[in-house]
Amino acid sequence: MLGLGTLLPWNFFMTATMYFTSRLADPSSEANFSVNTTEEDSRSVLQAKFNNVMTLCAMVPLLVFTCLNSVLHQRIPQKIRIAGSLTAILVVFLLTAILVKVDLDPLPFFIITMIKIICINSFGAVLQGSLFGMAGLLPASYTTPIMSGQGLAGTFAAFSMICAIASGSAMHDSAFGYFITACVVISLAIASYALLPRLAFFQYYLESQQSKPAEDEENKMDLLKKDERQKSAGDDDKQTPSILAIFKKIWVMAFSVCFAFTITIGTFPAITVDVKSTIADGGKWELYFIPVSCFLLFNVFDWLGRSLTAVCMWPGKDSKLLPGLLVARVIFVPLFMLCNVQPRYNLPVYFSHDGWFIAFMILFAFSNGYLASLCMCFGPKKVDASEAETAGAIMAFFLSLGLALGASLSFLFRALV
Repeated sequence: MLGLGTLLPWNFFMTATMYFTSRLADPSSEANFSVNTTEEDSRSVLQAKFNNVMTLCAMVPLLVFTCLNSVLHQRIPQKIRIAGSLTAILVVFLLTAILVKVDLDPLPFFIITMIKIICINSFGAVLQGSLFGMAGLLPASYTTPIMSGQGLAGTFAAFSMICAIASGSAMHDSAFGYFITACVVISLAIASYALLPRLAFFQYYLESQQSKPAEDEENKMDLLKKDERQKSAGDDDKQTPSILAIFKKIWVMAFSVCFAFTITIGTFPAITVDVKSTIADGGKWELYFIPVSCFLLFNVFDWLGRSLTAVCMWPGKDSKLLPGLLVARVIFVPLFMLCNVQPRYNLPVYFSHDGWFIAFMILFAFSNGYLASLCMCFGPKKVDASEAETAGAIMAFFLSLGLALGASLSFLFRALV
């Protein structure tokens, strides 16, 4: 449930692009906000840039606040960081639901939406960093439910959007119900965190961690500072290993997960959301094509890939095949570019049929979920138990770095099309 709560806010905003872009149409050319508004030729500047700017406003704060977790970790208790972040995200969603009923001009609506995206991802970064650090206290296999919950967040968001469209309601009404649904789920995540400290299983590992020397607490997630203990005596190094020493043990996994999400966010959703169906011909499938083929398929197979690591962890943590497979995923960038992305200005369309796009999306999503989750699980396993929490925090940082790099590259990838 807490894994679900970390990525649900971003996925709900990302999946609702149809609603947001409909609100950004030029007033002169905008007749209404119906769900059938899919005209590409008359897109305004704000509509054309929405997906790229949205991704950038999401991922850069995620990276910045993941770094700031080193400061927040030392000054703000875990309970306030996690419960406070979830509460702030809940308030943003309540505001979003209210604004559905408020008429705003396109530019103010665009600015307010981007501010909300910055807020939910800033608090989401604090939540994610704190959650992965907390998971580092538990056996390494307990990272998998967090990754699985994050994958389920996208599936839930996509399914909710499809239900909103299927309801046949006007865009405003379906969007209002959609964002209220997000508020309910975030409330359940808050309740889950309130219940967690009462579980005997969690109390056991928390008390075990608290019995360690206080120096262990000083180095967790300290990714912004140069390590001052690198040259200390041998015994001290064994008791309080430096961030750099831990990073040297897990750097392959760290850079692998970073590269995985760079490729994923560089293409999804900035490129994939603009793919148009060639077989719909104005029918119902055209209305459901992106919600189903892009968002639902990606999130279902990403979740399946993440969940598979609970029963299968091949290749092993020391295998060179794992980073090799992640590097090979770069092939998906040109494959999606050569699908029927519209509008396009440079590249031809080689894979026009919807089946190609669906096949690419399934492989793209499953490989992201499975391989990235393996990296996140193997990172803490490559260090001693006393270093696992710090390793988990480092892995969370490189995951966020990959998201930010992908968001930046999405502008280039979309412009090349």
